[in-house]
Amino acid sequence: MKDLRQHNLDQLQESVFDICIIGGGATGAGAALDAAARGYKVLLIEKNDFGSGTSSKSTKLIHGGVRYLEQAFKKLSIGQYRMVSKALHERATLLKIAPHITRPLQLVTPCRTWIEGVYYFIGLKLYDFISGRSHIGKSELLSRQKALQKIPTLKTKGLFSAVVYYDGQLDDLRFNWALIQTAITKGAICINHTVLHAFQKTGAGKIVGATIVDALTGKQYSVNAKLFVNATGPFSDSVRLLANEMLLPRMQVSKGVHILLPKQMMPSSSALLIPKTKDGRLIFAIPYQKHLLVGTTDDPGVVSEKEFGPTAQEVQYLLEYVNEYLDVQATKADVLAGFGGLRPLVKKSGESTKDLVRDHEVEIDERSGLISILGGKWTTYRLMAKDTIDAAEKFLHSQSPCSTKSLVLIGSETFTHHTAIQLQQQSGWDHEVVKHLASTYGDQSLKIAAITLADANAKNRLLPGMPYTYAELHYVVEHEMAYTVKDAIAGRWGTPLASWQQAMQLIPVVGSYMTHYFNWGLEQQEKYIHQYQLELKTIIDGSNV
Repeated sequence: MKDLRQHNLDQLQESVFDICIIGGGATGAGAALDAAARGYKVLLIEKNDFGSGTSSKSTKLIHGGVRYLEQAFKKLSIGQYRMVSKALHERATLLKIAPHITRPLQLVTPCRTWIEGVYYFIGLKLYDFISGRSHIGKSELLSRQKALQKIPTLKTKGLFSAVVYYDGQLDDLRFNWALIQTAITKGAICINHTVLHAFQKTGAGKIVGATIVDALTGKQYSVNAKLFVNATGPFSDSVRLLANEMLLPRMQVSKGVHILLPKQMMPSSSALLIPKTKDGRLIFAIPYQKHLLVGTTDDPGVVSEKEFGPTAQEVQYLLEYVNEYLDVQATKADVLAGFGGLRPLVKKSGESTKDLVRDHEVEIDERSGLISILGGKWTTYRLMAKDTIDAAEKFLHSQSPCSTKSLVLIGSETFTHHTAIQLQQQSGWDHEVVKHLASTYGDQSLKIAAITLADANAKNRLLPGMPYTYAELHYVVEHEMAYTVKDAIAGRWGTPLASWQQAMQLIPVVGSYMTHYFNWGLEQQEKYIHQYQLELKTIIDGSNV
């Protein structure tokens, strides 16, 4: 893998790409896959690690958005309605093309009066209706007793009934990586830790190339491409202005944070939708890995590349509603982890961030030729990518059909419920390791098991009480472009999204292995091990938990 990266970088000097995509989150990865599947020569560059920003900081839901549907009718907004409709149909597509990292999810909405019950039931029946043949389960009105059977720790005081409805859940981090992997199999070159330094332009301002910098070595490279696509989400304006300094800013970011609590606070396979907060937001409590994911907030944010977690105030805000709806006394001492992300909203004057439509827009700058995909949400990444590549084809004077609606992603091509059985038989690992690998890598987990055939020690766990083995670590370093300690722990496993403590414990172990594998010197160890420890500690301290 270390040689493959250098090989890819060396190719930049000799190749002319049809499309260069800037940004390796869900939209950029989706666009790279779409374009490569249509037969174009594609380069994708990502400044940090694939999916390390907004795309891994979501609520892990594949959904149309019940709040957006409510706003559509309250404000008679056609835009909100269309966005919900598109997202609900895309929900079925995402569940189909990546079943190893997605699943249908039942959500329970508590009702405190019969009027609330009727109101939510009618709204969610409409949600079902809009889904059409794409529906994944029918909403139901539940009695108080049946609601408690679904979520035993629901607070009984004030509970009249509940409404159940269905959406989807995904592992956003692994889905993003599956898009990258699948794009690579279609011929795309995807390189992480590669920074856009400048565009090369004609005298008239037309982009004809770019200078990029390898963030791991500091070496500069030139990129020649017929077309450049800006898929940098919250950071879109910086790339737009680099292409054309006369452009006006378009992005308005919103900050959302989540916290992780012990699963025993809500021992259920169903999720909880908290429908009412003082400031009109929705809060979800969702089973995630072995924990309970609670979020999200929605506040105006400032564009910054610095990774952040929840503040003490935001932690308290989320805990307040957990304690109001569940029969628990959650405190900040119960918080296992937390993370924050920036939503890329397209700016409109006079609207609060929570009222902005989460739809997308493809912008074409006539002067520079830059195509920017702005706004959007995880559930509609595929449509965003399709619209972007459709627009790109007009400039490439070519037309090919989009095939991503039926293109099964890497990890799910031969994945079935028998995969875990095969994995256990092949490796001899216990249930915890097998479940972790099968649900993370799908059918690729069998390749991890094959590593143990050549090295029996690779079966060993990195640390007791965690499902990670040396075979898995070797796999992500050798086959999944994990070039730093953070790439492995955060970017391939998502450990700090679920447990800060486990992430901190893993850093020296993973760092030791990668030091040997890459032959790091003291300077690189400082850069990739100690700086990540400091970064994570800063997030933990800022949350005051």
